[in-house]
Amino acid sequence: MSNIMKYIRFGEFLLKKNLITEIDIINARALQLKNNAKLGQLAKEKGWLTDDDIYKIIAIQEETHEKFSEIAIRNKFLTPKQVQELLQDNEDSYIYFGEALVKLGVISNDKVIEELKEFNFLKLKGDTK
Repeated sequence: MSNIMKYIRFGEFLLKKNLITEIDIINARALQLKNNAKLGQLAKEKGWLTDDDIYKIIAIQEETHEKFSEIAIRNKFLTPKQVQELLQDNEDSYIYFGEALVKLGVISNDKVIEELKEFNFLKLKGDTK
């Protein structure tokens, strides 16, 4: 048995099974990027951070490799309560890859669930199939 399965993403798994195309993967990822806003962007939309604030936090993040939220709180750009609200807002609107494929009409929700079960089973097992 090979351990390679743990490194394969769900999109690649579906592609290998000829259930989706490379273009479907690109379109689903684009939908995810458009929908799954980052904390800095969400905070900016709420008027809590400016572009300059975001750039400062990202600069610190590049040096320390800490989470955006931790840096924002420690440096008093955001309060813990604001970060919690942003995380909740982000979670509420988050679209997973399979959901994006369904929204795009590429694959049915039932098929995504079926394939995700198989994918996770194989991933846990470490089998490449």
